[in-house]
Amino acid sequence: MTDATAAKMLSAEADDHFHDECGVFGIYGRQDAAAIVTLGLHALQHRGQEAAGIVSYDGNQFHVERHVGLIGDTFTKQSVIDRLPGNRAIGHTRYATTGGAGLRNVQPFFAELAEGGLAIAHNGNITNALTVQRLLQKQGAIFSSTSDTETILHLVALSKERDINSRFIDAIRQLEGAFSLVALTSKKMIGCRDPLGIRPLVLGDLDGSWILASETCALDIIGARFVRDLKPGEMVIVTSKGIESVFPFEVQKPRFCIFEYVYFARPDSTVEGRNVYDVRKRIGAELAVENPVDADVVVPVPDSGTPAAIGFSQQAGIPFELGIIRNHYVGRTFIQPGDSIRHMGVKLKHNANRRMIEGKRVVLVDDSIVRGTTSQKIVQMVRDAGAGEVHMRIASPPTRSSCFYGVDTPEKAKLLASRMSVDEMADFIRVDSLGFLSLDGLYRAVGEAARENESPQFCDACFSTEYPTRLTDIEGSDNVRTLSLLANGGQ
Repeated sequence: MTDATAAKMLSAEADDHFHDECGVFGIYGRQDAAAIVTLGLHALQHRGQEAAGIVSYDGNQFHVERHVGLIGDTFTKQSVIDRLPGNRAIGHTRYATTGGAGLRNVQPFFAELAEGGLAIAHNGNITNALTVQRLLQKQGAIFSSTSDTETILHLVALSKERDINSRFIDAIRQLEGAFSLVALTSKKMIGCRDPLGIRPLVLGDLDGSWILASETCALDIIGARFVRDLKPGEMVIVTSKGIESVFPFEVQKPRFCIFEYVYFARPDSTVEGRNVYDVRKRIGAELAVENPVDADVVVPVPDSGTPAAIGFSQQAGIPFELGIIRNHYVGRTFIQPGDSIRHMGVKLKHNANRRMIEGKRVVLVDDSIVRGTTSQKIVQMVRDAGAGEVHMRIASPPTRSSCFYGVDTPEKAKLLASRMSVDEMADFIRVDSLGFLSLDGLYRAVGEAARENESPQFCDACFSTEYPTRLTDIEGSDNVRTLSLLANGGQ
């Protein structure tokens, strides 16, 4: 097998999972700012493994480093950090959607405006970016990327407001969708969440230096103190004089992405006041209550299914075992030695632990089913290892719609749950039984009594098909992603 064929196999495997689009990190007032940002981005690597970038300011000029690859492969060399001097910096790690890969789309984006330099990095997706871009292009704007984040730079540059704070506010008020962003000028660092607070952004402190980060795990790695979550619709401005908070949007009921608890956030993060690991264990317990099964062993599909599998095991009183072992060292450069092992497929990343499952009734616990092809291969691998029965339990409701808020998902027609019943899905992946967590069960696991049908507490559009914002760029397109989603800059 050629390495190109192997790469396609791995790509297909990856395409059967959700990918969050990015993580952001910024620090103000620390002489080793770029090194701190590198560590913060390393902790946020799970939010994007395609590429990363850092912009710093040394009091006289901005410095930009953007690279394709993992943080540990591109930003840990001292020579790279030495090229990023200054006591303030912001960074970004991204996962590229189809058509959005390449260095020109790597963030943070930087531009020299009339008022000075401005760098921006963002997590989310601006759902009217394509519409705004076309209007700006008619005014003479020239875009150097296919990223929606670049749209913010143009809006700030063209704003008629007098100061940078007002120009920034004028720009973000024209945006729709989800955005948690960090920005850097010669005098300040800015952080902002969209008015619904769909994506996370936290405020931290490291010996008097202010930090903005996507998750608390990025604070832990550098020994910083968690201060608080930014509130939905909040904008904070950090300068040498301290920190200021403003609310430039009309107040709306928050709609934080509930899938952050299911999959995206790291288990050791605390998100919106909830420890992610604890929530995932409660999800597993709810799953066991709603979908009981007679079985001998509970096995997680690693790694994302592990906390839910522990909760399921404890609630059901069924032993938990690592019946599947994941190989963490398979990456995009893996080269297969020959065509004779072309059939291995999913075994590049997973292998059955035969002793734990042979002759047993196995409950596989996973976080979600996307296309179903990976689940099908996992089930067959467990059967080949001698399992007597294979039951699958999914720690989320059926995923019936695409996400348009910064998560790479297939179009609706390719989502298995959008075209099959649960029984049909069970036949497709060849399990003895299949059960999903209900939407109310998911809400209970995160601490809500039940979903409020008229005014839900979270963004759960991928399950409910109810989107909390306008989808201007895709209206009338039957839920198929357009250019702004194929190359969106929240990634």
